[in-house]
Amino acid sequence: MMVTVNLKSLLIFSAFLRLFLIIYGEWQDTHMEVRYTDVDYLVFSDAAALVAAGKSPYQRSTYRYSPLIAFLLVPNSFIHPSWGKFIFSASDLLVGFLINAILKLRGVPEKLCTYSVMVWLLNPFTFTIGTRGNCEPIICAIILWIILCLMNGRLVQAAFWYGLVVHMRIYPIIYALPIILVLDPLFFQYGTKPALVNWSSRKSKSQQTSSCKRLMDPCCICNFLTSLFTWRRIMFGLISGALFFLLNGIFFFLYGWDFLHEALLYHLTRTDPRHNFSIYFYHIYLHYEHELSNLEKLVSFLPQIMVQLVLVFRFAQDFPFCFFVQTVAFVAFNKVMTAQYFVWFFCLLPLILPWTNMKLRGKGLVCILLWMAAQGHWLLWGYLLEFKGKNVFLQLWVAGLLFLAANTFVLINIIQQHTYSPVFQQLSRAASKKHVKQR
Repeated sequence: MMVTVNLKSLLIFSAFLRLFLIIYGEWQDTHMEVRYTDVDYLVFSDAAALVAAGKSPYQRSTYRYSPLIAFLLVPNSFIHPSWGKFIFSASDLLVGFLINAILKLRGVPEKLCTYSVMVWLLNPFTFTIGTRGNCEPIICAIILWIILCLMNGRLVQAAFWYGLVVHMRIYPIIYALPIILVLDPLFFQYGTKPALVNWSSRKSKSQQTSSCKRLMDPCCICNFLTSLFTWRRIMFGLISGALFFLLNGIFFFLYGWDFLHEALLYHLTRTDPRHNFSIYFYHIYLHYEHELSNLEKLVSFLPQIMVQLVLVFRFAQDFPFCFFVQTVAFVAFNKVMTAQYFVWFFCLLPLILPWTNMKLRGKGLVCILLWMAAQGHWLLWGYLLEFKGKNVFLQLWVAGLLFLAANTFVLINIIQQHTYSPVFQQLSRAASKKHVKQR
């Protein structure tokens, strides 16, 4: 007899699981050589203590985040050192709640919603992220809230939170173009919520292929360029841009160039000589004392931007799926790739599962095992380098190439097995033109 699990019981169980892990982490940190707490959490805590003392969080070396994270963790100094872990874990639970809300809004059956939420809440990688003290669940929650706001037609809220999240973490800037594409007069009418395409009306393979081709059609792209400056797009850009620059201006006034360099410029120009999953790490390691030439920068940047543009113009109308494939590609081709980056697309994965034709017992299992094996293979060489001191840089780089190949293989299969489904119902062109004229 199968046990029925609802969202409430799932969230309660997940909350107790995270509470247990936070308490266990305190014990492990005290009694074992290998700490449970993420080293970044120690950096956050030190920066928060500096803020509480009226100093700059950037006096703590390697603090390279928005001051907002340090502000959130100020109670670490006078309530409990694990305060931040509870904040991050609560954000983790909020992600699960928002996943369910987004899927229900799109008409996904409740049972399928719950299974999709489980992929986030019961994923060992994701439930350890917050409990170890990593701030990424906050970013994930804001991104999902933006998606929910867009689906409900609350564009001012979406723009506000988008400006905030790009300030806190620069990578969501890649979602700007698909959002702009979605804010089309064909989807939005003045004074009414946009109509959503229900999950039950998923398109056949031939229909979704023709829809994708229309979006990639040169005439469609030309029409987009000629009608780019609609009032919704301009409003979204102005509000999100104004908040982004306002926050940066305030913190630049408070903390000067230290803020600008550590929180923004560092992430735009980051080249990490330490071993990481990126295929570029070995070249950076060998040439770290010399600045990369313009050609080298172009070679690393071009694949990323080309893949992003293709994915955006192919899947923008199905924007939760577009966000997912963009993020996977962005992480895979980035100059620096660490394990915490994977949570960026793990939070979006449950949003696409109801539209996949991939079976868990078939290709799905193959993709999971291949991705885990490629990562495990890399971690083996990483262990030999970091803990055994063996010179295995070349082997580690080859393992990085294999991991890129595995990511590419999995991404291609996910795209092939996905049922393309635009989020919004398209209005008739006559109706959209009429509303544009009224504005």
